[in-house]
Amino acid sequence: MLWRCCSLSHRIFDRFCVAELKSLQTSGRLTDFACNINAMLLLRRCSGLTSFGPLVPLRPRASVAAGWCAVRLLGGNSKDQRWENAGHGLSWRRALAGLLAGTGAVLAYGLNHHKAERADAVSIPVTAQNSQFPVFSQEEVTKHRTLQDGIWVTFNGGVYDITEFVAMHPGGDKILLAAGGALEPFWALYAVHNQEHVLEILSEYKVGELRAEDQKKQQSATSSDPYSSDPVRHPALRVNSLKPFNAEPPPEILSDSYVTPSAIFFKRNHLPVPQVDPASYELQVDGLPGGGLKLSLEDLKSRFPKHTVTATLQCAGNRRSEMNTVKQVKGLNWGISAISNGVWAGARLRDVLLAAGYGPDAARWARHVQFEGLDKDVTGTTYGASIPIHKAVSEEGDVLLAYEMNGEPLPADHGFPVRVVVPGTVGARNVKWLSKITVSAEESGSHWQQNDYKGFSPTTDWDTVDFKSAPAIQELPVQSAITVPAQGASVPRADEEVTVKGYAWSGGGREVVRVDVSLDGGKTWQVARLRSGDSGETLEPPPPPGRAWAWKLWELTAPLPPDARQLEIVCKAVDNSYNMQPDTVAPIWNLRGVLSNAWHRVKVTISDDEQ
Repeated sequence: MLWRCCSLSHRIFDRFCVAELKSLQTSGRLTDFACNINAMLLLRRCSGLTSFGPLVPLRPRASVAAGWCAVRLLGGNSKDQRWENAGHGLSWRRALAGLLAGTGAVLAYGLNHHKAERADAVSIPVTAQNSQFPVFSQEEVTKHRTLQDGIWVTFNGGVYDITEFVAMHPGGDKILLAAGGALEPFWALYAVHNQEHVLEILSEYKVGELRAEDQKKQQSATSSDPYSSDPVRHPALRVNSLKPFNAEPPPEILSDSYVTPSAIFFKRNHLPVPQVDPASYELQVDGLPGGGLKLSLEDLKSRFPKHTVTATLQCAGNRRSEMNTVKQVKGLNWGISAISNGVWAGARLRDVLLAAGYGPDAARWARHVQFEGLDKDVTGTTYGASIPIHKAVSEEGDVLLAYEMNGEPLPADHGFPVRVVVPGTVGARNVKWLSKITVSAEESGSHWQQNDYKGFSPTTDWDTVDFKSAPAIQELPVQSAITVPAQGASVPRADEEVTVKGYAWSGGGREVVRVDVSLDGGKTWQVARLRSGDSGETLEPPPPPGRAWAWKLWELTAPLPPDARQLEIVCKAVDNSYNMQPDTVAPIWNLRGVLSNAWHRVKVTISDDEQ
């Protein structure tokens, strides 16, 4: 077995190394220690080979993804890099080949011999009397807040040493904010990670128990649920995560209305919904000469003309579930309804920037406009994003500082009292609960701008991904999906025909000009009827070129093929630049599951009359 020789509290069994090596062994990849690079990299993480105390063999990680997720929660809402990344490119590998070859048999024997003896740290009572671990005071834990002293955290009465993880993790600076303290506030904020398999993985880093009196102090100081003040949501929404709240409407409801009712408009939150007093709300604009500008909600309404724009917002992860059928990705398992269409009203960003001092001098150096929201995590880090300056200041960009949605004040879930609406741009840049605007030569440094919402090749994985190598998603590609009928639905043969409905949209202001529908899996096609309004209502006028911000709803009624028992219905959209959707998911698969826009396919059965 492999251990790390450390002094005092660091003389801890190196769970990281053992779990990794065991995972290699049980998967059949640890057959040749002399050649196995992964094994060499793991040994580098351990400074010695020795025997220390009773053996506590560890269960292999449920999956690489689970191992990454177990501690990534410490760094916020990030899901961008796996802990296995460390160690690539090391030059010492050959020197260790012989040593590794000699220890292979011992390691394999030890792992198997002690398999049945493993005490699951998750189920171990946290009382010191029952624990095989040493007991530490909160004062001792607090001393471990740097890489030099070790990074320790507590959770549910246990003490965990995550030094190895922090040293190799790209988001280590965020993790350090939790060092020496309790994880509970982070788990309350990112409750999606509070699952049994994550607890099991976290247990591999356990080094001790927290003293009973310090546990009591922690329990008495536990803060309230940060999501307790979140608004009530419509029960029809299909929830993908409760905390933070993320949900989409059922597809058949989504296509009922050209303008999506606010209550069922898809919800994408990264953090708790902030409670904002509109009377004291203040928007700060800086980065320009003249000392900046501060605006109240009333200032936005009274000092700047009110503009109205009908625009569709779509999450970058819309239709991610289809990518998951090809290969598992990281992210919320959105269906086809992480998209909605709304009528937004507010002050133009261009007008506000001009009032703040933007002019020819600033145009020479300004490249981006950064946004910060009022939603923040327990460290005080706020959600942020940015857009190119030309989109922000263009009269044709139609970027709004919106305070109304569908004729009413913004609902809490959608950014009350003010949000940015960036038509034609991915939802992640439409920052809600807006608090700050900064004109800058640089992009936003926010995690969500730098290390998320980027697309990569299908061959890029979490070992090879370099987020700096790809641009942040801004405009989205052409998109369409079938909302009616649903997958697996039954169509009565007596009806003699089938009606297919859906939506289509393209980013960057490109107008959808055609939707093709097939009832036979793509062998033959028919053209659907497009509409830009609800039946019986005045349709939206044709948009100016380059400013088609809203989706098109489409419909096709076609006769049932006489001998068919099943239909594979397919749709694909074409925009006015003749961009078309790819036919399959595999060539556009990416590790974050974004930009999923392949032909949408739905299979339905044709039922006989008597059924």
